[in-house]
Amino acid sequence: MARYTGPKTRICRIYGEPILGNGKYLTKTSNPPGQHGPTKKRKQPGEYALQLREKQKAKYTYGLLERQFRKTFEEASRLKGVTGENLIKLLESRLDNAVYRLGIAPSRPAARQLVSHKHITVNGDVVNVPSYQLKPGDTISLKEKDKTNESLTGAIRGKNAKFGWLDWNESEVKGTFVAYPERENVPENIKEQLIVELYSK
Repeated sequence: MARYTGPKTRICRIYGEPILGNGKYLTKTSNPPGQHGPTKKRKQPGEYALQLREKQKAKYTYGLLERQFRKTFEEASRLKGVTGENLIKLLESRLDNAVYRLGIAPSRPAARQLVSHKHITVNGDVVNVPSYQLKPGDTISLKEKDKTNESLTGAIRGKNAKFGWLDWNESEVKGTFVAYPERENVPENIKEQLIVELYSK
């Protein structure tokens, strides 16, 4: 299963944001990686560099490699509406992302593992494909026998109230994908228009 397994804090230092975890080693004085530290003068990045950087940030954030991200972008470009917003909607409607947003898993990599190890059901059926695209009305839950597994249920923290496109039922340990989110409601700091410009070259 292809995924990024390199140093996470280094990636967080590149972007100055905790995009791969809680960023506990990321401070206000953290410098981008490199042997020269803050004393080396860095050139202002060009247009292409900014676009590439934004694409890489989105890939790291949602845990996709290049081929899968490109396919997602191509699908977004075929849909009606603004391509950049469609891209974010498709990324947010991935099953592993929804499991993370619902609070069933503490991080996206952990959510991906739950899905691939067949602990998650969609509409009552086990789905082990992290990139599975949810549709409005789909219900996401732990498998019945896993609802008594304390190591799994103990990690559940519940949904953040700001994710209005998801609904969480704590007593049934079940969530619902209510609708595709609007771009302004997605908290990720991604300039999707730069990604569209990059792929449009």
